[in-house]
Amino acid sequence: MKKAAPGTGPVIIKKYANRRLYNTETSSYITLDHLAAMTREGRDFKVIDAKTEDDITHNVLTQIIMEEEARGSQMLPVNFLRQLISLYGDSMQAMVPGYLEASMESFRRNQEQFKSTIEGAFANSPFAEMAKRNMAMFEAASAAFKPGQAGAAPEAPAAQAGDDVSALKAELARLRDKIEKLGK
Repeated sequence: MKKAAPGTGPVIIKKYANRRLYNTETSSYITLDHLAAMTREGRDFKVIDAKTEDDITHNVLTQIIMEEEARGSQMLPVNFLRQLISLYGDSMQAMVPGYLEASMESFRRNQEQFKSTIEGAFANSPFAEMAKRNMAMFEAASAAFKPGQAGAAPEAPAAQAGDDVSALKAELARLRDKIEKLGK
């Protein structure tokens, strides 16, 4: 998450006594939803109390999680929360933050690896090309229903459809040959 803002270092957010948040980079008031979006974008920020200059980033991030959980986007199971609470005051408490950070980083790496594996599995197959063309046709069709877009949907050339069928037939023949070889 250490992706810094366009300036140098993290974006400074000031929190005032009236609970308003002020983004010093954009010189505008923002909400917790804005901070959540910045977090998802990988923007680094620091929230400070406008009066005391204390760093309250941890408290604000926890508040964002609580609001997300209250909206019904519950990601933290009750049993996990109970276990986490029970670790407060425990002799192992100091080790928990490092362990949780390492676990989340490992999860993120695995997620990215899984995503690239799935994308790579279909990258050089006729099905990938068909999916791209189908998506383009779907987007063109949906654009036709938008105001001011009537008649703007281009049709897929018939030659492309013939190419798709030919590619599928070739792939099917290749798979049949493989199955026959495995059966022998």
